[in-house]
Parts: sequence; structure tokens; C-alpha cells
Amino acid sequence: MVMTQLLLVQHGYAQEPTVDTANKIRIVIANTGAIEHYTTDSGSFNKFIDDVVIYQGTDTLYCDSLYQFVEQKKLEAFSNVRIAQQGGTEGVCDFLRYASDKRIAYMTGQVILTDGKNKLWCEELTYDLTSKTGIYNRSGTLQSDSTIVTSNYGVYNVRSHDARFTGNVLVLDPQYKIASKDMGYNTESRVETFYDYSVVTSDSGRSVLTAWNGTYDSKNVIAKFSGHSSIWNDGQYIEADSMHYDKTSGYGFAIGNVISTDTAQHATIYCGRADYFRKQRILWATEKPVMELANGKDTFYMRADTFYAAPMIKVKGHTFQMPQDTPDVVHNATADSIKASTGSGSKPTNDTIKRKINKPFKPVPAPTAADTIAIDTVAAQPDSTWIIPPYKRYVTDLLRDTAKKKPVTAATEVSGGRHKKRKQATADISTPPTYDSTGNDSTAPVFFTGYHHVLIFSDSMQAKCDSITYTRADSIVRMMYEPVAWARGSQITGDTIMMLMDSGGVKSMYIPNNSLMVSRSGPEQAELFDQIQGKSLTAFFKDNAIRKMIVNPDAQCIYYTKDDGGAYIGVNDASSVLMRIYFGTQQIKTIRFEQDIHQQQTPMDKADLPNERLSRFHWRYEERPKDKHVLFE
Repeated sequence: MVMTQLLLVQHGYAQEPTVDTANKIRIVIANTGAIEHYTTDSGSFNKFIDDVVIYQGTDTLYCDSLYQFVEQKKLEAFSNVRIAQQGGTEGVCDFLRYASDKRIAYMTGQVILTDGKNKLWCEELTYDLTSKTGIYNRSGTLQSDSTIVTSNYGVYNVRSHDARFTGNVLVLDPQYKIASKDMGYNTESRVETFYDYSVVTSDSGRSVLTAWNGTYDSKNVIAKFSGHSSIWNDGQYIEADSMHYDKTSGYGFAIGNVISTDTAQHATIYCGRADYFRKQRILWATEKPVMELANGKDTFYMRADTFYAAPMIKVKGHTFQMPQDTPDVVHNATADSIKASTGSGSKPTNDTIKRKINKPFKPVPAPTAADTIAIDTVAAQPDSTWIIPPYKRYVTDLLRDTAKKKPVTAATEVSGGRHKKRKQATADISTPPTYDSTGNDSTAPVFFTGYHHVLIFSDSMQAKCDSITYTRADSIVRMMYEPVAWARGSQITGDTIMMLMDSGGVKSMYIPNNSLMVSRSGPEQAELFDQIQGKSLTAFFKDNAIRKMIVNPDAQCIYYTKDDGGAYIGVNDASSVLMRIYFGTQQIKTIRFEQDIHQQQTPMDKADLPNERLSRFHWRYEERPKDKHVLFE
């Protein structure tokens, strides 16, 4: 090896530009204390010592000392290294290796890259001076205003303000925190782009957002996710295949395999699409929605075409309470006994009973909005209470047609997912309740309403109707428009069916008008049915089975009596003002009649069995859902 050394200059030397004409590279040594030239077998290089300054175009390199390898077109800079570019971009480090033909710098040792506003720290950085892009592979930290991002690997473009981080990504901001495997971030727009599993936590942990693919605009607090994602927000949880959420407006929607849970209500909705208004606490669920109500020992599943959830409102002087059970005298009666507490025991004809034999049942017209309100306002009390808002108040005031981007005005009513014009609604009750302004009261209890083709399934109870409402505040389920409920061996119908729930399941059931209870007596092929009907019916449950029933007034029954051996004796036709029915194991055990009693018993061989039907008889067993999976079909 041959090496020669030549001391060329003293302090303050200015060298002529070094130019690579083939690659149009122009490097100017603007300042240095001294230059030493070396020649080796592998080539020659220059060594610049003390306060070195080099120009390449508009870029400037500062360092304490520098090696210039002319043939290889490389520079190596040592100690207090700094690169300055137009626009205020600077990079500093302890050591730099620079390929002058490619304008790429490899920087190590306490590296800092900044544009004057944003700053990147790392131990190693490969920096492209042309595109102003830096790449690190051994952990780095980017600070943009009050936001700090750390990761194992990263790419940062100073010119476009775009960054891509992978491996243990952590974003810390006074307003939120993000943990991610792979994400992008724009320091100007403050938009995060998620390419892998990411978790955004805000509001002191009360709001948690998870996503795989999508964007989160941290400046405007808007989330748009195209991959399966979820949001937990102060007791509300929702997940879906894709989601959009604007925290400022409070509106969000989710599409595909949606699961929405209200932990306070112990309610979960499964559907194809959900629209949520956070400020108003309103939820719309469409596309085969199913609601799951966890209720102690039993879980209820409800299906409808549409589910709607919103806060209840407070009224003064109007309350409704389900009829309460009262203790009864213990009866030691045989299974076929029928007892009368008052009135005559005469044996009337069928005309005396005044029932219409074998005449098809014609349902009465469905209750109007005013009828529905009256159910909640039948008993005046001095204290205020929560009720369901009448006339879909929140729908007309707050719902937005997201497809057409037109507000739904007060003159628009929502029916079956379509808008139809109507006149301004007014309450049709003699004394309208006085409404308290709930404002932003987040403590107002929430009610759930299901519209059209409603099915209900639980281990203890199945039901079907056209519309349903559930309120956790009073634990009452209201079924409207041709409702039917099945409790083990019994079928119950009426204009409206209300069920009171508790932690053990169904506690009681109330039918205010046109009530009917039917249960099969004997084998299916016999087509024999015990039947009880009247104006109102109240049933009390124990262990999710009917224990007692009260029918009043205009009570009528058809009941098949048996002897101690289980053989049929005859058919009892009876009527009274009030009936109390007591049940054994899924069958009627005792019936007690009160006031204006009429009875008739017909032997089985003389009875017209196919026509032993009360006027409202309608056996709908084929409509009964067999299991919860039917609701998800």
C-alpha cells in the first residue's frame, strides 16, 4: 500500500468547487481549517479539519471534520454534524455518511430532523435530501405540537408532512392516546391512518376506539373505518365491519355485522346498520336487527324490522303501574273443581252465556297514538315520572335522512322507514301531561321501540306482534298491534300486552282490553282447548310459569274437566264478572267465579267439541318461534 500525505492549506482556505460533470454533481468546500490529501491503493481522499462547511446546490453541510472520497462520490462527516436545507429543514447528528450522487445521507448518534415546527429524534436515520424523507429502523420519536409519536420503525416526509410508523407505535396527546401496530400520521392535518390493529383512548379512558383500517382525524375528532372496528363511549359499545363517527356532531353510523351494547340497560342490538346520535342518545338499528336483553336468569331476544332507542321524558302528575298481586286464601281443590264465591249456581243455556260459537275472530282496530299514551297516563299521581315521548317527538325533531341529507321536519312522520306527510301532531288526551325539559340530562332512562314484524324468544316466553316498547326504568315490555304471547302451554292475546320483568324473568302480564288465554287440553290431535276471555287479564308468574290469572270484567271460559284418573268428564261453559284462575303444572287447576255467575257442564259424548270455541278464539301456535336462531334468519 502506498500512501501519500499533503498538507495543502492553513486556516481560512477556500477550495475551488469539486464537480462531477457526468452526474452533474457540484460540491463546494466553502470553509475549513485545513485539508490533508491521502492516496491509497484503493483510491484517494481528502480530509477537511475544523469548522467544515460544504455546499451542494441549496443544501449546506456543517461539521468539525470531513472525509471526501472523490472516486466513490461519498462524504463522511464527524462531530457536530448539521444539514441545512431551504424551507427551514435541518438535520443534526454525531456522524454522517453521504452519497453525493444520490443525495442520500446515513446519520447516526443523537439524530434530530426538524422543519422548525415538527421534530424527529432517533439513533439512526437514512435521509433523502431530494425528497426530504427520513427512515429509521432502531426506534424513533416524532413530536408535532403537543402530540408525540414513538415507534420501532418509521418513515417521515418533511415536505408532505406524512409519516408512517410500525412496531409498538404509541401516540401521546393531551386529548387522547393511541397504541398501534402500523399507522400513518400527517403532522399538518393531524389525521391518523390505521393499517393494522390500533386502539384510541380518550376522555380519561371513558372513550375507547379500536380499528384495523381507516382514518382518525384528531383535529376534528372524526373517525372513518373500513375494517372491522369498535367504539366504547361512556357505557355505549358498538362494533361493525365499517364505521363513521363525528364526535363534534355526535352522529355516527355503522354498517355490517353491527353489535351495539348499552351496558346501563343490559341491552345488545345485532343488525346490519346502526345510526347513533350521541348528544341526543338516540339509536336506530335496521337491516334484520335483533335485540338481546340480559335479565337475570333469563335472556330475551327481540327481532323487528327497525329498532329505535331514545331517552324517556319526565311528566308531572301521570304515572302507570302494573297491577299488583295480592295474597289469596289457600285452596285445597281438586284439579277439576270450579268454585263460585258469590251469585247463583244456575245452569244456563248457551244463549244465557252470550257467546258466539265457532265464529271467526275479528281483531279490533289497532290502538292509536293517543291510546298508546293513555296506557302510560291512566293513573294520576302527584309526583313526576319518566314516560315514553308521545308522537315520536325525538324522531321528528332530531332524525336526519342520511341518504338525502335532508332534515326531517316536524311535519314529517317516520313510518316503516319511509317519510310521509301529516299535520302537526297534537295530544289527543283530555289533560295533557306537563313535560319537564331534560336538556342534556344524561341520567334520563332509555326506552327501546321495535317496529313491524316483531318476534320475541326466551326460554320462558315467546311472543309476536307488530310493535314493541321496552323501558328499563319500569321493566315493562309493551306489545302492540295483534300481539300474541306463549308461556309454556298457554297462549295469550289482546289489543295490547304488557309484561313486567324482574331478575328472574317475567313477573306479571297485563292485557287491558280484549284479552284471551288459550291452552291445549290433551293430545294435539284431539284439538281440545281450555279458553278464558274477558275485557282485561292479569297473569302472575313464578319461575317463569303462570301461577295465577285474574280476568275482569265480562269473564268467560270453556274448560275441560277431568276426574282423579285424568279421564275427561265434560266441558264447562261459564261466565261471571270476575274470574280467578289458579294453575298447577302448566295446566288450569282451579277457577273461582265472582259476581253474576253462569255455568253449564256438558258431558263429553254430548258436547260439540269442534265448535267449543269462544268468540275471540284464534290458535296461533304455528307462529310461535321455536328457538332464538329463528330471529337471526
